[in-house]
Amino acid sequence: MNKSRLIFLLIGLLIFVLVIYISKESLTQPGFERFEGKYEEIGFYRNENNTGPVKRIYAIHVLEEEPNWMKEFGETLPHTKYGKTTVYFFSEKIQDKIALSPTEPSFPEEWSPNLIATFEKSPMGEVRFTYQDHD
Repeated sequence: MNKSRLIFLLIGLLIFVLVIYISKESLTQPGFERFEGKYEEIGFYRNENNTGPVKRIYAIHVLEEEPNWMKEFGETLPHTKYGKTTVYFFSEKIQDKIALSPTEPSFPEEWSPNLIATFEKSPMGEVRFTYQDHD
């Protein structure tokens, strides 16, 4: 076998293995199913501005009060460059749907005692997570 042909086959095999590996890793990334049973969405707001900053606000009813997954959940939600994503995590005591508004506070003031955590991703992509321990 010609030496250059052997090198060509080895490089081809290496590229093939690399493509298979990248495809497998791309298709097996965890999605929202890892959060199943931990939350229930009780409110959502998105402004209608498609040419400027997009503001997304979520109200989440927490079924499992664990700060790490809440922060990870917030980071998984959609975020637009120069937009703002805010997630409010509420305790089990709130069962009703929440009508959110774009002005602060985005939810009715009487529900503040039931707020467990807040996640914010700023217009420049900076993350701020605030957890209030209720023990």
